[in-house]
Order: sequence, then C-alpha cells, then structure tokens
Amino acid sequence: MRFQRITVDPGKMGGVPCLRGLRIPVATVIAMLAEGMTVKKILRLYPDLEEEDIHEALRYAAEALREREIPMVSAR
Repeated sequence: MRFQRITVDPGKMGGVPCLRGLRIPVATVIAMLAEGMTVKKILRLYPDLEEEDIHEALRYAAEALREREIPMVSAR
C-alpha cells in the first residue's frame, strides 16, 4: 500500500511518521480520533490538515498494526 500523505524525515520530528511533511504526527491524529474527537474538530485545531490526511492516517495506522504483533493481556 502506498501512502501519498505520510512522510518520514529523519530531520523532522525524529523521523516519526507525519502528515504531508507538516510537524503533525500520524499518532497524534489517531489519538485524537480514539478519544472521540470528530474530523471537523481536528481540522479546526489543525487548519493545515485536510480531511484526506485524516483518512490516510487511519489507513496507515491499520497497515502498521497488520505488520506487527502486539502483546495482549487477557481479561480476567
């Protein structure tokens, strides 16, 4: 899968995946969505972002999870 809006630059943000070369990490956007923030609110907080940036951040996160095994703690 190719990502047009995700950039990784060792000279910016320590090489953390960001959106379109901006200093807005993918993880920040995903965390805001996970906390229940709407796309509209995120776009108001980060006016340089576009709605497609947020959708691509979700696709990127989903792909990243497919690539690694995450240890799970069983519920008691």
